[in-house]
Amino acid sequence: MPAIILDGTRIASDIRAEVAADVRAMAAARVRPGLAVVLVGHNPASEIYVRGKVKACQEVGIYSEQHSPADTATTDELLHLVEDLNRRDEIDGILVQLPLPPQVDSKRVLMAVDPAKDVDGFHPVNVGFLSTQRPGLIPCTPAGVIEILKRSNIPIAGQEAVVVGRSDIVGKPAAMLLLNANATVTVCHSKTHDLPGVCRRADILVAAIGRAGMITRDFVKPAATVIDVGMNQVTDPAEFKRLFAGNAKRAESFQAKGSTLVGDVHPEVAEVAGAITPVPGGVGPLTIAMLMFNTVKAARMLRGKWSVASGQ
Repeated sequence: MPAIILDGTRIASDIRAEVAADVRAMAAARVRPGLAVVLVGHNPASEIYVRGKVKACQEVGIYSEQHSPADTATTDELLHLVEDLNRRDEIDGILVQLPLPPQVDSKRVLMAVDPAKDVDGFHPVNVGFLSTQRPGLIPCTPAGVIEILKRSNIPIAGQEAVVVGRSDIVGKPAAMLLLNANATVTVCHSKTHDLPGVCRRADILVAAIGRAGMITRDFVKPAATVIDVGMNQVTDPAEFKRLFAGNAKRAESFQAKGSTLVGDVHPEVAEVAGAITPVPGGVGPLTIAMLMFNTVKAARMLRGKWSVASGQ
């Protein structure tokens, strides 16, 4: 029996609707949450991401503004910009789009963001709040992973969860959120012995390692829930064949575009798993939805108390 497909697009739409309702409730008290996005230079992928974030703000009623320093910007110039945004009362969230140009000290710039406005949840203060279960801002993608599980009625407490990938942005916070939800958590990485064997223990398997189709059916326990965080562009015909042999519709699209998007999970896993997130349309849409959620949450913490429907 094929896996149940967990519809991230629908779940993200539900969260956005809840956030929009919260924004309308705040408007009654003459408060409008505000997000500032800092995009340095002209990185095409970053520009696409930022456009999506600005559009999402418009859709839910959040005020947004974009700051676009030249790609020659110095660390000091960006520090001054962040300090100015920290001081402005109408800005509740500050997002510095990565990567920054090589001449910029990224860590110094990110550390300069007021933790109360750190809607990415990257600041060590928010990392500490997450690890000690105190209220704070949680990284958007891992928060989205938890929302998919909860809203799909997949139990977390008492389950064995395995996270493949130990990045500060996804792997570590996802593991911490699962632990906080009472799962038994193992974090795997490139030095893990018998990676397939460890993964096969998982009731919930989170793949966030950044390698196209690395998680094959040999990694997955029958009926496990598989959350695919990967977003990999495949352009090599041999690699495409390894992943999508016999998929005529996908092959036609690949030939037309010269590329296709695939997660860290091989498509064959859908034959083994009990539930799985697709790529695209799985975790991806949740990332921007949770950014909207975090912006409203930051506004609530900074300016007063409003209830947020999805309740993190």
